[in-house]
Amino acid sequence: MSSETLSLTKKKKEALGWIELIRGWGCVFHEFLFQRFMASHLQNPLPLPSLNHLTCIVTGSTSGIGRETARQLAEAGAHVVMAVRNTKAAHELIQQWQKEWSCKGLPLNLEAMELDLLSLGSVVEFCNVWNARLSPLHVLINNAGIFSMGEEQKFSKDGYEQHMQVNHLAPALLSLLLLPSLIRGTPSRIINVNSVMHYVGFVDPDDMNVVSGKRKFTSLVGYSGSKLAQVMFSNVLLKRLPLETRISVVCLSPGIVLTNVARDLPRYVQAQYALIPYFIFSPQEGCRSILFSATDCQIPKHCEKLKTDDKPICPFISQDCKHRKPSEEAHNVETANRVWEKTIELIGLPLDALERLIEGEEVQCRYGTHQQ
Repeated sequence: MSSETLSLTKKKKEALGWIELIRGWGCVFHEFLFQRFMASHLQNPLPLPSLNHLTCIVTGSTSGIGRETARQLAEAGAHVVMAVRNTKAAHELIQQWQKEWSCKGLPLNLEAMELDLLSLGSVVEFCNVWNARLSPLHVLINNAGIFSMGEEQKFSKDGYEQHMQVNHLAPALLSLLLLPSLIRGTPSRIINVNSVMHYVGFVDPDDMNVVSGKRKFTSLVGYSGSKLAQVMFSNVLLKRLPLETRISVVCLSPGIVLTNVARDLPRYVQAQYALIPYFIFSPQEGCRSILFSATDCQIPKHCEKLKTDDKPICPFISQDCKHRKPSEEAHNVETANRVWEKTIELIGLPLDALERLIEGEEVQCRYGTHQQ
């Protein structure tokens, strides 16, 4: 009987149980069917206070909800850094926005910097360039992501499954290496644009690339697993950041949004997206939970409460700008700690990197030296 119990426990660790999957898919379909009703109390666009005092970095900000987020933050007065692969496209957007805004007030405070999340070396280089300014950073919005639905498994040049690298590993490295600037900007925030799909995700810390053969890779497995890994990593990051750093860590769901992520979907799936506009948010609607997480004055208090109450989670904001519990699997403290350790290893940092970065020490990364 004892050996049977051990066998079941081992099997559970290799995948979500049926009950968890049913609950997870229930959350996904509930958001799809009812997100517009649930968010009906929100204005569109979401009103923002004056943000003249904020500097924000937004990844993936040339399209979709990232583009809307960057534009609205800038129009509210924030200094917005568009961290993107295609800086030419970003500069063209900046010129367009400046022209549209020219008769409304002062010029928008926007700039573009190159960042390719498929290259961890690019992440280190970006952080070195930014940190060299010795400028405060108030809000980091990890927005960029991929969902290559229906495609075969692909790996980055760093050797990692692309969903895991773009959606989790690279944002994790970016968040850690920017800690010195975030500390200079306290109170500051790390905002991770996550997904309701993390409810059906599973992470094996020993097989984050899904190459062991224990699980068959699909794009859904890659995407949902990467989103769950991000939630778990964020949970541990919030717990390990000392209260005195005054850095909030938040994950959120923008809802089911018609964005440029759909560029990776098969044409017939894109056509289905176009046929159901009522259920799917526009980018302007989808960015509301991002803007809320970045600006709401209660977020730091909620993060502090979760830390002092010893809850194993960071805040998770749903598409209706309300606090929700992340998935049951996201509450697994043991797995979350293993995901943290494995992530630190994969992104090439020493295990004590967080503590050293908080102290302002130089940290050697396998993909380049992090300079203060």
